Amino acid sequence: MSSPTLRSAAPWRVLDGFGGAQRAASLYARPRNAEELAGVFARARDEGVPVSFRGSGRSYGDASLNTGGLAVDLRGMDRVLSFDRATGIAELEPGATIEGLWRASLPHGFWPNVVPGTMAPTMGGCVAMNIHGKNCFKVGPFGDQVLELDLLAADGTLRTLSRERDPELFRAVIAGLGLLGAVTRVRVKTKAVESGRVRVSPIRTPTLGAMFDCFVERMPKSDYLVGWLDCFAGGKGLGRGIVHQANYLSAAEDPQGRALLDNARQDLPPSIMGVPRSLVWRILKLFTNDPGMKLTNTVKYHLPESFGGDGSFLQTHVEFAFLLDYVPDWRRAYGDDGFIQYQVFVPDSTARATLAELLERCRRRGVVSYLGVFKRHRPDEFLLSHGLDGWSLALDFPVHARDPRPLADLTRDLTELVLGAGGLFYAAKDSVLDSAQFARAYGDRLERFRAIKRTLDPGGMFQSDLARRLAVG
Repeated sequence: MSSPTLRSAAPWRVLDGFGGAQRAASLYARPRNAEELAGVFARARDEGVPVSFRGSGRSYGDASLNTGGLAVDLRGMDRVLSFDRATGIAELEPGATIEGLWRASLPHGFWPNVVPGTMAPTMGGCVAMNIHGKNCFKVGPFGDQVLELDLLAADGTLRTLSRERDPELFRAVIAGLGLLGAVTRVRVKTKAVESGRVRVSPIRTPTLGAMFDCFVERMPKSDYLVGWLDCFAGGKGLGRGIVHQANYLSAAEDPQGRALLDNARQDLPPSIMGVPRSLVWRILKLFTNDPGMKLTNTVKYHLPESFGGDGSFLQTHVEFAFLLDYVPDWRRAYGDDGFIQYQVFVPDSTARATLAELLERCRRRGVVSYLGVFKRHRPDEFLLSHGLDGWSLALDFPVHARDPRPLADLTRDLTELVLGAGGLFYAAKDSVLDSAQFARAYGDRLERFRAIKRTLDPGGMFQSDLARRLAVG
């Protein structure tokens, strides 16, 4: 008797992007080790079933969706394989999360070099999307922290990659959107720290230009810098916001900080202003509309944050790094239609004028982002990465399914603006680009990636809704 096929045996699941605006029904598998994963690949290859990968599902758009294909959930492979207490080098399986990494490293005086705004992403996802953090200007993206990785290819072969061993493929796999195979092991470096907290200094900036100037002034003496923008403000206040600078503390600066390296001292509080964190999204939902967000942003801009004589205060690493984890299920505040995040990366030479015009166009169209996050970046070596010598602005737009045209027209207009300025985009968050726009942004780098994919995955087994939309390969 023949064994059942994937299409007859694997369960179907409806999965969504983190923004909740895109969903897809696909077959589902959750292997527990590399051998089971290789078996899944063999069956998918024999049956012609396209395969995509999914970790914690934190990509905002369709990067982990695979309509009608097979979604392989790698969270069943979630071990921290080793941690070197002398060097801070960790080896992890692809389903291990940022949280798993910091919990393994922090008690020994090490913190992950790069983290996003949530501790939920998996190592496989961090590699595939080349995530970045609030210190990208200083240490680069996640890929710059990766020393070595194992890649399971479509034909079942396992390759070990590094900058010294098959460097071209290494540079394609990182930021490669999971389209070249499955990362089954990643070796990554972490940062030695002497305290379980950082010193945070908030700086109010009355205009976008002032925020640029603040970054330029403070980058040489900062470990982290991130800007929040009030996107509703216009006129002379266009781009106003608050910059948060954070710096590591030495043992001499923070004698009590050593005790805070204990994991239990890093956990987020169970409630916010007396409200259980699990319920806060319901309160946020009351304000998740244009008038509510305009009021919220105005209050946030004017509300004092400082607690120290110099305007600074102390936060644990977790409190500062993972703002998105304070409110579980916060995305539900956007309602059933969800939201998209639109993040653009613009070269330093054109950024000031381009980002100012971008914000002004949003205001003129009456489609204003509810959140604006501003960062400085540096170039990196990975083919499909977003890294450049410039700046990024991430915008959250609510989706209105009854009339999606205003948002679609706006993002199309903004994309042309960014492309004209020599900009790039972040595929992990993208929901709006088409294949021609993506090709204009990445040019020869995209062609080199496609050539590598044709060699490594000639049957085109690894696919996703995003890959098909952008014609990546």
